[in-house]
Amino acid sequence: MAERSGDLVIEGLVKLFEGGVRAVDDVSITIREGEFVTLLGPSGCGKTTTLNCVAGLERPDAGRISVGDDVLTDVSRRLVLPPERRDLGMVFQSYALWPHMTVHDNLAYGLRLRKVPRAEIESRIRATLDLVELSGLEKRYPYQLSGGQQQRVALARAVVAEPRVLLLDEPLSNLDAKVRERARFWLPHDQAEALAISDRVAVMSAGRVLQYAPPNDIYERPSSRFVAEFIGRSSFLRGEVVRVGAGRAEVRLAGSGTVVTAAGTAAGTAPGDRVVLAVRSERIDMRGENAAENIVRARIKSYVYAGAEYEYILDTPEGELRASSQRAVSGPEVSLHLPPDAIVVLREEAAPLS
Repeated sequence: MAERSGDLVIEGLVKLFEGGVRAVDDVSITIREGEFVTLLGPSGCGKTTTLNCVAGLERPDAGRISVGDDVLTDVSRRLVLPPERRDLGMVFQSYALWPHMTVHDNLAYGLRLRKVPRAEIESRIRATLDLVELSGLEKRYPYQLSGGQQQRVALARAVVAEPRVLLLDEPLSNLDAKVRERARFWLPHDQAEALAISDRVAVMSAGRVLQYAPPNDIYERPSSRFVAEFIGRSSFLRGEVVRVGAGRAEVRLAGSGTVVTAAGTAAGTAPGDRVVLAVRSERIDMRGENAAENIVRARIKSYVYAGAEYEYILDTPEGELRASSQRAVSGPEVSLHLPPDAIVVLREEAAPLS
């Protein structure tokens, strides 16, 4: 692997499309050397455009991109290095393998252009194919491989060049740990997969990064209702803060008037503030009749059996809620318990109270 590396730093990145649309709007994130970072967001949120700007395939309208001490893009200085001078590896969603070349020649092509010595080319190819478990398939053509094997060839072709940063526009849950030795940037299509293998996740919407944090923080402490809705399944209850103190916030629910307690310091809020409570569906206890606090009455509207659990839609004075349970719950009336440590207090589309 290449020795020359360092953190990937993106500062104030802006990309405008026709009509003044901000496809990327002031994105600033740092990916530490060795990290695996994922961009998550709905279609059109700016993920791929951000990736293309890092790769040099798109010219941004503002911002700076660097890896270690090397500046790749600095719009203020009119500096934009072409892709071939960035020492980055990119795996496209379509794989983009040369159909008339064998696996070996697909990997060797870029190295030959760089005039890497023949013996080193062969050594790198052997090591990389072993890494992605494709040894013995060197002489096969892409059409002779399965989709998964083609995916691994595309990854191997990026890795064999020993880039400082890998840019991945494809789910790669089988990525070997040995490949994760440098900063990586990934655009996945499966949230669970992204949360499982990423060191940090950046959630994007409308060209902006709304939250950049480790997966457990993204899931358990979403910074906004958008993040809570986009990642996983949550239920939302509106209310008004009635008391703050001792590391807890008490909130009167808008529908029933019930006062519930949320754990957390609730910094920056005061009695009278209107808030939204977010609760992950799996954290709602549907057998909460014996709980001492935070009880919400509900009526089972419908449910489905999803294999590992039952998923319920519930009518409550606070509106429709969703909950899940590993065991079937008899109804139709149930008492829901909302554990204080499961409640995230959110301002309207703002940061959580922390």
